[in-house]
Amino acid sequence: MVNDSEMTYLRRCVELAAEALRAGDEPFGSVLVAADGNILFEARNRVFSGDPTRHPEFEIARWAAVNMSAAARSAASVYTSGEHCPMCAAAHGWAGLGRIVYISSAAQTAAWLAALGVAAPPVRLLPLQDILPDLRVDGPVPALAEEVHELHRRRHRPS
Repeated sequence: MVNDSEMTYLRRCVELAAEALRAGDEPFGSVLVAADGNILFEARNRVFSGDPTRHPEFEIARWAAVNMSAAARSAASVYTSGEHCPMCAAAHGWAGLGRIVYISSAAQTAAWLAALGVAAPPVRLLPLQDILPDLRVDGPVPALAEEVHELHRRRHRPS
């Protein structure tokens, strides 16, 4: 369950996703939050650079592995505009990060993109719990899902 104070982090994820869109990229954004509530790291999608692994959740896992203790990583939470893809979920697990809270599920995002005529990604999207069965995961968050959906529509709307 997502509480009111966590909505601030999720709104920041939407802002980062919108920033990615303005930069010509896929609209995804994520924040890493310490156990005390401080935002430690923010990232947005940067795959337009030519590196298809530049997802924000993967960037967070890389940053956390270098800059946080194992205990701090496991007590932290990742808030994100979209449910992690399998690559990002694996990175999250290997880095030993804690809880994940996502706005839109992989299934929602896949359905939105299919309705817009976007080709399926090269990797099958799976629920996080299929990859990280023991991790606490919360989402989707219906209160913000339509904002994320609109960002995807803007990205893929035929011109």
